[in-house]
Amino acid sequence: HELEQHGFTVERDAAGNQFGLLELVPGAPYVVTGSHLDSQPTAGRFDGAYGVMASAHACFRVADELRADPAAARLNLAVVNWFNEEGSRFKPSMMGSSVFTGKMPLDAALATTDPHGTTVAEALDAIGERGTGDVLGGDSGREVASYAEIHVQQGRSMEEDGVTIGLVNATWAAHKFEFSVTGAQAHSGSTLMSDRRDALLGAARLVVAARELVDEFEPGALHTACGELNVYPNSPVVVASHVELLLDLRSPSADVIRAAHASLQRTIERVEREDRVEITVTAEHSWDQNPYSEAGVELAREVAAELGLPHDRVMTVAGHDSTNMKDVVPTVMLFVPSVAGISHSLDEFTEEADLVAGANHLTGVVRRLAAGAPVD
Repeated sequence: HELEQHGFTVERDAAGNQFGLLELVPGAPYVVTGSHLDSQPTAGRFDGAYGVMASAHACFRVADELRADPAAARLNLAVVNWFNEEGSRFKPSMMGSSVFTGKMPLDAALATTDPHGTTVAEALDAIGERGTGDVLGGDSGREVASYAEIHVQQGRSMEEDGVTIGLVNATWAAHKFEFSVTGAQAHSGSTLMSDRRDALLGAARLVVAARELVDEFEPGALHTACGELNVYPNSPVVVASHVELLLDLRSPSADVIRAAHASLQRTIERVEREDRVEITVTAEHSWDQNPYSEAGVELAREVAAELGLPHDRVMTVAGHDSTNMKDVVPTVMLFVPSVAGISHSLDEFTEEADLVAGANHLTGVVRRLAAGAPVD
């Protein structure tokens, strides 16, 4: 509604990505900016949503400026809300931008099921959010000139260092696994301990191993987590026969990721042998440590300096849709601080002054991109 009030046309592509388009120069490429509106269960209200709203308002401002001076228009504007960035219902995360950038086939995304067996296609159709083709890129006939995204940091380094605008210059490497641990169902009271093949025990050892992996490397070199467990039959008097487990490794170093993966594999072999369970990888999702465009970082630095906003280069530990977009189009990624670094929590918070500063900064970035500033 807000987009349409400002003259943008709203369209959905076949992967459920939502676009607000404003054609200022017929046939010209689009400057795209946005983030995601989906979230995690009981999570905060800034992660993703701030980036979409800031992008919309940045484009509204730049659009008004270009309407007042049509001769200055070089490119068109688009705001995007990417589908399923979080991966909380459908895995993997960053699904919409993965399809958009050709990293994931559309058919595979649409056929992905949630824990209840509902497919992405069925879920999108139920709310009328699946388009029939490409809106930008692909076969749409509309080219993308550049992409910009702003996000809350989800860490505390910027707040601690007094930085208002984070100029994201690289992403950490990550390797996410979905493990299946299979044992044998048995009575939790009467079955001899030596006869048990407890899938939950095997999964628990992986949870502990993920934490202990961190201590094999220098402090800060590796982050690990096990964020989700699904236990079957999950009954109080039954030894579990099957567990599905999500485990992820993150590091600024691809070498650390590889070493951690090798160490984890040794643990898996030991657990299979000692606890007599079978552990298999049912899905994987990974990306390497990868830089963002230096020209884009410099463009963002110049805008921050013009506005007098404290700024610095910063890496992103979390994945974002820009992680995909930077591999196919010139991309600028920006951060604003998170209070105490809290995110994916109801306690997530960013100060109003920082939110406004970020929106003003993004407006300056979009203004330059719309004028054709090089960010390659």
